[in-house]
This record gives sequence, C-alpha cells and structure tokens, in this order.
Amino acid sequence: MTVRESSASGTTIASATAPAAAAPGAAEVERGLEQHRVELTGYCYRMLGSAFEAEDAVQETLVRAWRGADRFEGRSSLRSWLYRIATNVCLDSLDAGKRRARPMDLSPASHADAVLPDPTSDGMWVEPAPDGRVVPEGGDPADVVVSRESVRLAFVAALQLLPPRQRAVLILREVLAWKASETAELLGTSVPSVNSALQRARATLAEAGASTKADTRAAGLDEQREALLERYVDAFERYDLQALTTLLHEDAVLNMPPFPMWVQGHDDIREFMGTVGAGCAGSRMVPVAASGLPGFAQYRPTPEGGYRAFALQVIEMSGDRITTMTSYHDADRLFPLFGLPLELPGDSRG
Repeated sequence: MTVRESSASGTTIASATAPAAAAPGAAEVERGLEQHRVELTGYCYRMLGSAFEAEDAVQETLVRAWRGADRFEGRSSLRSWLYRIATNVCLDSLDAGKRRARPMDLSPASHADAVLPDPTSDGMWVEPAPDGRVVPEGGDPADVVVSRESVRLAFVAALQLLPPRQRAVLILREVLAWKASETAELLGTSVPSVNSALQRARATLAEAGASTKADTRAAGLDEQREALLERYVDAFERYDLQALTTLLHEDAVLNMPPFPMWVQGHDDIREFMGTVGAGCAGSRMVPVAASGLPGFAQYRPTPEGGYRAFALQVIEMSGDRITTMTSYHDADRLFPLFGLPLELPGDSRG
C-alpha cells in the first residue's frame, strides 16, 4: 500500500488507489477523539468564540463520530476525519449568522461618569477559555506558541469578523498549517476557492489590525512581565488606584462583559474604578491562564469575612505596560469552567 505524508493528519494517509483500512469501532473512535480533544476544542473555540460552545461542539463531534464509525473508510487519518466532523458542527452552529464580539468592537468608549448599563446576553461576547482545555501541551514548542497566540481574545474576536467558511479556511491554513489541498478536501471545495477565501480573510484581519503570525516574543512571561503582574496584583488588592494607573498604557482599556460599555485612558479608568468599582477594594486575586494570556480570578470581600467570586480578569500587555483589562462578570459560569471555587475563606491572603 502506498502512502503520503500529510501536515493535516500528523500521520500517513493512504493513497486513493490503496485498499481502504478497516473501519474503527466506536471505542477506537472515542480513544482517538480523547487523544485530540484539546486541539479540537481549541479549533472550535477559535471558530465559535466561546469555551462553552466549543466543548458542546466537541461533544457533538464525538456523538457524530460514534454514529458514523462504520462509514469511516480509512482513506484519511482519524484526526482529519474528526476535524471534518468538528468543522461541520461549527458551520451548522454558525449558520444563523451570529457573531461574538468584545465591547470595544460595538460602541465608542464611555466616560467614567456614564451610567452602568444592564448586562446583556452572554451569547454576545467572546469568552475566555482555560489554557489547559484549548492549548495542547508538549510537542513542538513553536506549535505551542502558535496555539497560545491564536486563542488570545483579540485574535479570536477578529476571527468573528470573518464569514464562517473563511474563518475555517484561515484557521486550518494559517494556524494549523494544513495544505490547501487538504483544506479543500475537508470543506468539499476546490484549491482555488480555498486560496481565494484565505486571501479575503487575510485582508479582513489586516484591516482590523489583527495578525495571523505568532509573536514569539510574547510567548512566555519574561521577568519584566512577571514583575509587572506582581505589581498589578499588589496594587489591585490594596486598591491603590494611583499605583495601579502607573502600570497602564496611556491608552489602556477596561471592559467588563456582559456590560456593553468600556472606558479608556488613565483618568477614566481610575475614576470608574474609584466610583462604580469601589466595592472591589480588599479583593483577593488568584492567578489563572486564560486564552493564552495571564489572568486572575477576583474574589470580593463579603460581610461575613470571607470572599466571593466576582470576576475573571484577563490581562493583555505590551512592553512594560498593561494595555487591556477584560473583567468577565459572569463568575458563577466561568469559575467552575476554570476549576475555581466560588468562595474563599477569610484567611486566603496569599
């Protein structure tokens, strides 16, 4: 039997003239899916913009794989087959044309004295994902860098600007490094159509200021950035807004999904945190890794002397300053996703 190497499969794929391999049973499909669960969840997260929807999509992929195991002909790898199923699940989910975004994508910045609007549906917003569920561990360090960079909130939000099939093409070609022929086969289209879709997707992302190339300089936390985050936690827990402001870029942004507003700049951020956010004084911060970025689970003090889950913060940095603080206020949904308790005892100061 002749075979050829495939960047999409990570294994060999039988040629069209070779006899089909034996179809795997449901148990084998399940083992194969579990082997690829994290990368599939990362793929679906980029497509859908929600860790919850991504996990639902992977679960649906598992169900469809079980049901179709007897029809798997073995001409492609199990991994490629699972990606085809996952792509179809995501495209089905996106048929309604819904698009997740960040508050900065939908409205101009508000001033600090603006009235806090009512929260909106969680289905509107790009949500954070635990790194452990969407970034595969081990393997080529360069691949890990790409995986982490391509699940960052800004990049995932930019992907939502693309029509669903363009989104799939760009992720498969630019992030996962599939060949144009493999991508065309998965999507049931031609190589010229794939190349055209990729060109249009690149142009849309370039217009939005989003790059498809991984920034290896930002792949890990160097000593300078670790020190910056330590100073941030210290200033936030003491609620020293003057000290905190010195850590921010002059055009830094604070946004708070599911509230459809955001503030920008030192003065408005400091005033907003000192008025609307005054109840955050005395909070405790627990580090998390979210969407390829550093973050913190914020617990606010309670009258009983303990701490209650309040928000999950995701921090974006450039150089030696913080550029974006995204504070997700749906703690009751997000903290369990990240394996975090909803309560901390009163002696939890680290």
